[in-house]
Amino acid sequence: MNIRNFIMLALLLSMAHSQVHAKDIAKVNTTDNRPNIIVILADDLGYNDVGFTGATQIQTPNIDELANNGIKFTNGYVTHPYCGPSRAGLITGRSQARFGMENNVSYLPDDPHMGLPLDEITFAKRLQKVGYKTAAFGKWHLGGAPHFQANNRGFDYFYGFLDGGHNYMPGEVEVGGDGYSLPIMRNTGVAEFDEYLTTALSNDAARYINNSGDTPFLMYLAYNAPHAPLQAPQEFIDKYSHIENRERRIYAAMVDAMDEGIGRVVNALEKENKLDNTLIFFLSDNGGVYPEAWLPDFNWADNSPFRRGKVALLEGGVHVPFIAHWPKKIPKGSTFDGLVSSLDIAATSVALAGADASDGKLEGVNLIPYASGEKQGSPHQALFWRLEEADNIWAVRTVDSKYLSQPLPNVGRSFFDMKTDPTERNNIVDQYPEKQAHLAKLWNEWNAKNINNIHLQKYEYDQAKKKFFDDLYQQQLKAAAEQKTYVIK
Repeated sequence: MNIRNFIMLALLLSMAHSQVHAKDIAKVNTTDNRPNIIVILADDLGYNDVGFTGATQIQTPNIDELANNGIKFTNGYVTHPYCGPSRAGLITGRSQARFGMENNVSYLPDDPHMGLPLDEITFAKRLQKVGYKTAAFGKWHLGGAPHFQANNRGFDYFYGFLDGGHNYMPGEVEVGGDGYSLPIMRNTGVAEFDEYLTTALSNDAARYINNSGDTPFLMYLAYNAPHAPLQAPQEFIDKYSHIENRERRIYAAMVDAMDEGIGRVVNALEKENKLDNTLIFFLSDNGGVYPEAWLPDFNWADNSPFRRGKVALLEGGVHVPFIAHWPKKIPKGSTFDGLVSSLDIAATSVALAGADASDGKLEGVNLIPYASGEKQGSPHQALFWRLEEADNIWAVRTVDSKYLSQPLPNVGRSFFDMKTDPTERNNIVDQYPEKQAHLAKLWNEWNAKNINNIHLQKYEYDQAKKKFFDDLYQQQLKAAAEQKTYVIK
């Protein structure tokens, strides 16, 4: 090689090295502007028990501020009228009927099948794959066996409990009890729990924000408040001494404590200068409790102006308080009347994170173009529900109408004009057969892609579990009696 070629080669290598180095520097200096995402989920919250829906009896200033500075989805729905299935739909972004998880998962860590199917992908897992930090706080209720737990389903960090509820007072924790009384977990280990549970969850979530650094994060803050058992610190209960009904008074205190905790989370975002670019969803997993025949004393929630509540496919069971707050993108003080589903939370998060949705499983819609005013109309033309207890429990809602069947007093098979009768007071079933037939056709097309429910309800599951152990014990007694004792020499 002559001297000229040697010099040219050296220059080319030097330039290539400089370009690579420049790319590395650019990569290091590039700021990740994707938003943080926080999903705050209340448990059994009555529609009319927060200020932004009209409540005056319970104080929720922090939730109301988020609502008033964000967007209120006045037709916001969940996919099921009680806890476990609703959460399964939200966390996967697809209807739980697609994978046969239509009742509450029983807590039994030894059961390798009792949980969210392992081939279902949580939206946390999708975001985790594109660099988001992910954290879950509070109620899991998607399986107790290790492979079902949050740390194995897309969450880097978990602080909470696995069962469908938990006692709120730390003095009631015990080893060997049921899921409601077990110690709180941090990831897969035992965590400290020395204050009111709602406060403990809020404080841990706020600390997580304070230590979150520059990487965007997803936070799933799933309170068990105000789900039973009805427990609250006395100072919160005293604020509601004007409420005569004792259960309602404690319930109000529980909602108040949750609101205060949400305020701590928002304050942490403000302290870290992250509030402006954080998308916050707030909703309930279903309607508040209602005194149905099997729980006649459960009368502490207010689902007005809707009928009934938790478990019902009427609006009181599935139409929930639902807001989004993102100062950077969502105009302050807006409302949106189109049909919105909890399934949309996953679809929105995946879209904003740039995560993979190429498997086509997500059934929601990115809500941000609608919330920002870029798109008009309804994100969904129809929403669907199904309960596994019988073949005659179903509902379908379009923008204009709702057709449902459920064997509850004064419900049965019903058809409502949702434009003129959004609170379902006037059943006009069979008066518009063509409209009913159209809604039935939509539901049947949706249901054709579902599978039948797999798991037993808790009562039946507990009975089957008891029978298994009783039968096993009787077999062992018989075997012991039939076996001759041995003699040694």
